Parts: sequence; C-alpha cells; structure tokens
Amino acid sequence: MTMPRDAAPVAGPAGSAGPAEEGRYQELRPLMFSIAYRMTGSVGDAEDVVQEAFLGLTRALAEGTVVESPKAYLAAATTRHAINYLRSARVRRESYVGTWLPEPLVADDRPGPAERAEMADSLSMAFLVLLESLSPVERAVFLLREVFGYDYEEVARIVGKSEQNCRQIFARARRRIGDRRPRFESSRAQGEELARRFFAAAAGGEMNSLLEMLSPDVVFYGDGGGKATALREPVRGPVRVARFIAGLFRRGLQLEVSFRPAWVNGQPGGVALDGDGRVIEVFVLDIADGTVQAIRGVVNPDKLGHLGPVSDLALRRREDLACPPWPPISPRRPPHPRSWKASPPRPARGCGRSCPAWPGTCTRSCARLS
Repeated sequence: MTMPRDAAPVAGPAGSAGPAEEGRYQELRPLMFSIAYRMTGSVGDAEDVVQEAFLGLTRALAEGTVVESPKAYLAAATTRHAINYLRSARVRRESYVGTWLPEPLVADDRPGPAERAEMADSLSMAFLVLLESLSPVERAVFLLREVFGYDYEEVARIVGKSEQNCRQIFARARRRIGDRRPRFESSRAQGEELARRFFAAAAGGEMNSLLEMLSPDVVFYGDGGGKATALREPVRGPVRVARFIAGLFRRGLQLEVSFRPAWVNGQPGGVALDGDGRVIEVFVLDIADGTVQAIRGVVNPDKLGHLGPVSDLALRRREDLACPPWPPISPRRPPHPRSWKASPPRPARGCGRSCPAWPGTCTRSCARLS
C-alpha cells in the first residue's frame, strides 16, 4: 500500500529503541494501523495514534511494568487513543466544508498494513463513511467485534465497559448501520475489468458506454474540503453523473492530466496526475451487481500529501472563493454599503403607486410630479 513516510522505530527512554522493541514494532504495526485507520479514517492521524500507543508500551517496559501480551496491550492502547481522537475531531468534522471522505489508501507493489487486513470491505470509503454515524465507543466496539473478531470479554477490557454493556452497544451499532452496509463485487477480476472499461469510456467521452455501466441510483461524491474545486453536494442519477465524469476527463485531457489505475481502500479506482507526476485527485468505484453504484473523488490536498507531491491544478484561488473570509484576523463583519438610516427616495407627488409607509413616494421611481 502507498503509505505516508514509514514511521521509524520509536525511541525508548534511553534514547534509542533496542532490537527487541524494533522487531515488536514492525510485527505489530500492521494490526495497530488497521485498527487506527478504521477508527479515524485518516492516514496521518492513524500513524500518530500508532506511534503514541507504542511510546506508551516503551515507557511501561522501561518503568518495569510486566506486560504479558504486547499485542493485547498495543491493541487496547491504539483503540483508546483513537477514541480520544474521535471525540476531539467530531466538532471539526461537523463544520467540514462539503462532503467528508476518508483519506485514500492507494495500493501499489509494496505490501502494507491494509493489505494484510482480515476484511477488505471494512476498508472501503463507503463503510468508513457509514461508521461516522456511530459514536466513538460504538465505533470501537463494532470494529473490534465485527471486523477483528475480538470476544466480548476482550472488547470490554479494551473500551473499559462491562461485557453486558458491550453487547448492548454492539447490538445498537449494528441496528444503526442495518441494511446500509455496502455490498461489493465478489470477484476482484470482474470489478477490475469493469473499472478499466469505465475509465476508458470516461476518457473517450463515450456517453452510451458510461450509461450502460452506471447503476440507476448511482451517486458521485467529491471531497475538496473547501481548499480545492469540488462539488458541495453529491451528483445523483446516471445521466448527470455520466455528463459530469465525461466533462471532468475532457477537461483533464486539455490540461495533459494522466490517469493511473489503482486499488483504493480495497476497491478499484485510480489516481489523476498532472504533467509533472503530482497527485491531483484519487477516484474509487463502488461496484456491485455488475454496475457502478457510487463514485468518490478526493481532491482535498490535505488528504493526498501521504501519496506524494500534490498538484496545484485543483486548488481554489482566493478570488474564486464565493465568500472570502472577512477580515483576516477579526470576526467582525464589514459595514453594509448602504446605511439603514439613508434618506428615502425623492417623493413623487400624485403618483398612484405611492408606498403607504411613505406617502407621496413612488415605488417605481417614475418621478412623475403633479
């Protein structure tokens, strides 16, 4: 997987990590990252959570604490740090500009934590967006039980709840997600072939071919975070989505944009690159029943930095903003261009369209005087 800069072994209190600590970190990091990423939906924040959890283990061992199972210790620490992160991030996500999507995990030739995940579908953007409807504790209990297969005793110990309480939390989370859990094409080869034909038709502007591959309920979601050009609201329906995708690829052709197919969060997709090889946008397709059910595009530069240099082609210029901030460092609003104390229009006597509030004032500005 294409990951952010690989975290170096965490130094212990003595100033450097020993061979045992480094080996333990490399062995357990895939599990820790899998939990942290599914909890946070952010590659950078997941890395921070993993580092913090391993730092805690290093300190505990240095202080003489007996840790019977480093794996259990790190899984619990990772989950608890992720819960704290979600509690602090909830306000930021509620005020997020436009549609929020997770940071993309893009597959390449190098193995990574996400490739060793037990369930690829739980990495999908559709599933991670669905988890946003759960509280941090509900999210942790659901993932630990449903995705990673922990029993209720282990889940209760990790989240600090009773087993009975965890059973209730899991049942509540499962009901909330219900039938909304996304379904995907079971065959990786079939999904990859459909994605190849879809992007080829988009690049060639073949509207009929696009319409044949789109579901009747297809939706396009774009995430620009207010920093890049993206749709504030989803585009729904095969005709509108096909036109938008064809126009997007036509514009990319004019700007000499290249497209590289890839696997994004366990689903077929691709990466758009500018002429210098910098990342512009990441696309991912939800494919089921032989059709494209949804398309998601991440163009927010803050969510693409871990993939390499980010292009400025999609960035919004200050003069393009509909409502530029005012003033830059003060919350006060600018004065209205016309004071409410301004004098009323000049009266026009004898006009039949005079305003009752201001007798003799013409509302049509006909300036007809008797």
